Amino acid sequence: MIPLTVRQVAEVTGLPVPDAGDPAVDDVVTSVEFDTRRVVPGALFVALAGQRVDGHDLAGAARAAGAVAVLGSRDLPPDAGLPLLRAADGTAVLDALAALARHSVTELVRATGLTVVGLTGSSGKTSTKDLVAAVLRAGVAGADPERGGSPVDPATAVVAPPESFNNELGHPYTVLRADASTRYLVLELSARGRGHIAALTRIARPRIGAVLNVGSAHLGEFGSVDAIAQAKGELVEALPSAAEGGVAVLNADDHRVLAMASRTAARVVTVGTGDADVRAEDVTVDDLARAGFRLVTPQGSAQVRLAVAGVHQVGNALSAAAVGLTVGMSPDAVAGALSAARPASRWRMEIRERPDGVTVINDAYNANPDSVRAALRSLATIGEHRRTVAVLGEMGELGDAARDAHDAIGRLAVRLGIDQVIAVGDGARALYLGAHLEGSWNGESRLVPDVDAAVAAVLETVRPGDVVLVKASRAVGLERVAQALLADGPGGDPAGDAGPPAAGDSA
Repeated sequence: MIPLTVRQVAEVTGLPVPDAGDPAVDDVVTSVEFDTRRVVPGALFVALAGQRVDGHDLAGAARAAGAVAVLGSRDLPPDAGLPLLRAADGTAVLDALAALARHSVTELVRATGLTVVGLTGSSGKTSTKDLVAAVLRAGVAGADPERGGSPVDPATAVVAPPESFNNELGHPYTVLRADASTRYLVLELSARGRGHIAALTRIARPRIGAVLNVGSAHLGEFGSVDAIAQAKGELVEALPSAAEGGVAVLNADDHRVLAMASRTAARVVTVGTGDADVRAEDVTVDDLARAGFRLVTPQGSAQVRLAVAGVHQVGNALSAAAVGLTVGMSPDAVAGALSAARPASRWRMEIRERPDGVTVINDAYNANPDSVRAALRSLATIGEHRRTVAVLGEMGELGDAARDAHDAIGRLAVRLGIDQVIAVGDGARALYLGAHLEGSWNGESRLVPDVDAAVAAVLETVRPGDVVLVKASRAVGLERVAQALLADGPGGDPAGDAGPPAAGDSA
């Protein structure tokens, strides 16, 4: 963020200035944190009241770590020793955070030419964000090493969300990580209903926006796939005009996304495997489900060999390629960056192999029908000549479509020849029944009540050389199954890192 005094932060956010006679109001804020473990000197600590911990009670710990003020909604403990920027309630705290982020990014765009890139879609946002960031970092590294007389560090010149920070808290938090050294700010934009993406674009208006797909994730909240498309299109509606440099990257393989071309004044760049401006030709998939393809662009073509698993990553890579080309990278540079990119976010098609040959595919961060279908197809590819096990939990927020969606996944697993399906929890009962009715009558599918039972079942089932997929919505917590598998193997790694906190399961 741009440096501001505590007094200036109050003015920007519209909150009362803390005791005007306190010299602390002239202390300079240089960062924002809501986790005391990440607070550094100069931080504004955002006190949030969670289900288990109230951040206001941690103000003293924040001060000890170097915080200079607190943004919160109630009185601090007497020994906190920090000025309080007080909002009316938790919602007003988030509104103030958004106002601060809007002010900071607007000044950076004006003063430094910062480019904001926004991504949305029903699935693949985080994987695509990681690919876009990798491409842009490669572009920065290969460009003029000077900006304003200072060396450019690709690691800080491109800011992207940690994990899936894409909602009303994570979005402004990510925006505020950009500073005067940042060239590109890459943002995920999620929604739980209409108007949510539009609100996020008002915090940081993207110049480049990419819509990946429109699927059935969170169908229960939106009501229909068309309503989801309406919400996703809010991103392209917010882009500047073509004359102002606005660019909309649209997936031509998804007819609902392609139709968004009529909703934007920005220049439209289409991506896809068919008739598109930036397209993939001659797609191949190796035995670890990693795709290769020829990247064809108006500027020329180049060969890509992805290091991330899943043929669905081709579409994600094309969107990242279009962003790189838009900012002036060559096809060769883009292809090299995509080929060099490695998985950057935990529990998303994270593949590890035990010494006994068991391959564990930990894709447990989240799940929706589209992403589970893609993961099962990757499992079938990787395990083409091996025994395959799918440990699958509930896909949340599907509303009235939940039963049919889970039934279809169970049936798909059988059709793909998955050898063993372990459905976890009552929310996955329809998945188990779908697999059973499709033909897994001899114990190839089973239903277990919870994660502990799933751990026991998979450890009992797995054999050396098997390939095991673990996938469910975030709330199920199936990463524990993958961790148990990796700890159980010969020379096993306990993999006990609980990973990042969920920043929201919005679509």
